[in-house]
Amino acid sequence: MIETLNGIVETVNYKQSTSLKLYYNDEYEDYPAHWHAAIEIIMPIENQYYLNCSGENVVLREGDIIIICPGCIHSIKAPETGKRIIFQPDTTELRFMPEVESLINIMSPYIVVTPEDYPQIHETVKDLLLEINETYLTNSQFSEVDIYSKLLQFLSCIGKNFVARNTSEDSYDHLHGDDYFEKFMEVCDYIDEHCAENLSLEYIASRSGFSKFYFSRRFKQFTNVSFYKYVNQKRIAKAEMLLMEPRNSITDIALNCGFPSLSSFIRMFKIIKGCTPTEFRSMYWCSK
Repeated sequence: MIETLNGIVETVNYKQSTSLKLYYNDEYEDYPAHWHAAIEIIMPIENQYYLNCSGENVVLREGDIIIICPGCIHSIKAPETGKRIIFQPDTTELRFMPEVESLINIMSPYIVVTPEDYPQIHETVKDLLLEINETYLTNSQFSEVDIYSKLLQFLSCIGKNFVARNTSEDSYDHLHGDDYFEKFMEVCDYIDEHCAENLSLEYIASRSGFSKFYFSRRFKQFTNVSFYKYVNQKRIAKAEMLLMEPRNSITDIALNCGFPSLSSFIRMFKIIKGCTPTEFRSMYWCSK
């Protein structure tokens, strides 16, 4: 259920006096392409659910869990019958913790947690989401505290799994798992801060103390995307914020976000967001 949608921008209407929204959805209703500032976690309970996230088609089976990060444009197609949990918590206050901020950056634009891809944690995060649903519906005292506690367990479980998955292949990495995770979190933080600069794979690898080929392979394992795709995702995220200010020209935004030309900016924006910068700006201001 989308209660407030203007253009492609959804304003999440949180439950009164909370920063949470959850509903046990059984509607036969499709949702057009949209994005929001809240993270969104969806798990089908009965039947499948069909999404398109950042231009990629995703089919969720019963028990599969998708985590859609803030700013990811996505659309949803529902089957004629079915039920699913849709959970939208405000994670703004949690992102002061570097590990939470880095994990959201790593998961962006979305990840899908399935029994096949995440066998060690799937049942745990599934149970946590079911507990969040039950606590939300019960609405007892301190339920919001309980839900955020379970959400942090949910995110911690996924973050620890990244460490385990990405250090299991190499004996050196396995022995230095925490250092490895912290190193790549530092890399992601550096890219987020300096994405508008001319960042090369060679430079970041050297700065991190790795060879280019080792770094490239490990970075993709860690973030699920290539180095250059990650950099472009961060540049486009920065551009989105600048596009919300009408006085900023699109050419200036392109150059200020690290793109060598207007055409390369427009092409990459459309690949990642599914629309041109001008269309994005128009839809944003129409929603205002």
